[in-house]
Amino acid sequence: MNKSDSKVTEGGLNVTLTIRLLMHGKEVGSIIGKKGETVKKMREESSARINISEGSCPERIVTITGPTDAIFKAFSMIAHKFEEDINASMTNSTVTSKPPVTLRLVVPASQCGSLIGKGGSKIKEIRETTGAQVQVAGDMLPNSTERAVTISGTPDAIIQCVKQICVVMLESPPKGATIPYRPKPASAPVIFAGGQVRADTILASAGNHNVLAHHQPAPAYTVQGQYAIPHPDL
Repeated sequence: MNKSDSKVTEGGLNVTLTIRLLMHGKEVGSIIGKKGETVKKMREESSARINISEGSCPERIVTITGPTDAIFKAFSMIAHKFEEDINASMTNSTVTSKPPVTLRLVVPASQCGSLIGKGGSKIKEIRETTGAQVQVAGDMLPNSTERAVTISGTPDAIIQCVKQICVVMLESPPKGATIPYRPKPASAPVIFAGGQVRADTILASAGNHNVLAHHQPAPAYTVQGQYAIPHPDL
């Protein structure tokens, strides 16, 4: 396909698209690779633009832009990389069942209705034809008009699922202005003389008000999603 030709070809699949993914720091590290080699290879082989949001946030946004064939190639590489990570983590573990690969897309809320379909018909069709699990979050991500769409399954199921989601997004563009989700940095713990850490501000922001007795130094936490995770290296 000629990449400069942006007219809509069969099923609208030869246009430039942007897909945003929400990832935890560990997943981002896996995509970047040692000295950035993994992401460099992904960019070269897929011809997609892959940008990773800056900032020391527990969550980062990975933006993939390009013609649809380039996007699918990039997704394929990311899904297979995550599967490799799962296989590697299972070699020394006692877990017998293999967890699926999971990706989280960030989609303007105004497009989620089309993705779900009337009475859930579209999302049901996507699940049945691709074999992937697809879930659209009920609430918007904080301070944005976007929702998380979680896809999980085998790498092949995920790629088929992303293709179908792309078709829906091309057929029903977002309505009105979209306020993109920007992950917040984990609020930095205040460190007092003697290295005591006040984590009450962080825990309060995690909706966890009663965990902390204010008179004692508390460990630092990183808030990921709804969970406060002790942060060993602060």
